[in-house]
Amino acid sequence: MSLEEKLMEFAHKNRMRGKGPLCVALVVSRHGKKLGMPLDPESLLTDGGGQVMGLGKSAVQSILKEHGIDRVLAEEGGRTSRGSVGNMRKYVAFLNGLHASGPINFDQMEDWWIERVREFFSGKPFVFRFDASKSLRAVIRDLLFQAEKRQAQSHGSTVVGTMLQHLVGAKLNLLLDSPLRHHGANVADNVSGREGDFIVEDVAIHVTTSPSEALIRKCRRNLDNGMKPVIITTDRGAVLAEGLAEQAGMADRLDVFEAEQFIAGNLYEIGKFAQIGRRNTAEQLIAEYNAIVDECETDPGLRIDVAQ
Repeated sequence: MSLEEKLMEFAHKNRMRGKGPLCVALVVSRHGKKLGMPLDPESLLTDGGGQVMGLGKSAVQSILKEHGIDRVLAEEGGRTSRGSVGNMRKYVAFLNGLHASGPINFDQMEDWWIERVREFFSGKPFVFRFDASKSLRAVIRDLLFQAEKRQAQSHGSTVVGTMLQHLVGAKLNLLLDSPLRHHGANVADNVSGREGDFIVEDVAIHVTTSPSEALIRKCRRNLDNGMKPVIITTDRGAVLAEGLAEQAGMADRLDVFEAEQFIAGNLYEIGKFAQIGRRNTAEQLIAEYNAIVDECETDPGLRIDVAQ
């Protein structure tokens, strides 16, 4: 396996694509080059032990400038990012493992991380436009339409499904007293041992853009296990899901909701039907969504900005 392949595997496994993790990778790689290998993770902590030595805006921007990048990656250079110490420890273990197999080409490694930084900057977020003159369904539909356009430009991607899953997850987080456990959209239920994308009490919630016979079989297993299956999908998907459920003789045993209505309805309820309440709740939804994307996905371009 080449160095690039090993780096790709490490970055994917440890979700090292956000601005905080990228800052850690750049600075710790420089430590490895200057201090020599192997590295001792304890020696890379500040006196208080709560931050990574040398991690800050000036250090990160200095490295970026050497590669012709003037944009600011992170205002704090990842210094205050949650998880920076943990990311440092994991990356040091990775570097030490590479070193055990032979010398590390740190210049090649830095070039690889710089490319990830360029990808981060090029991954433009989606834009949420709260227009009081439009229905909430139309506002949610606009987000999904943006995702559809991007998916059409990226063959093989599942942008719409990913956005839909995390919007539903964010909505549920706002609604429930305790936050749910979230997963990357590409983590299959059978791999993670889940009954569905979300479990709330005895309800198994399945979020999908393309209902299938396999999903209906999964819903049947939910019923066999004493769970109540719910499918949340697009308007076209709702028609398909209801047809598949009818064919399987399960039409009256599961619920199918159209996603735009499912999300918009709760925004009205949580916002107590007031215009300012709807806007505040919608912005809370987007903030919650972005937190889930940061935690579960490696593509920062999946984030949503709120238009002012």
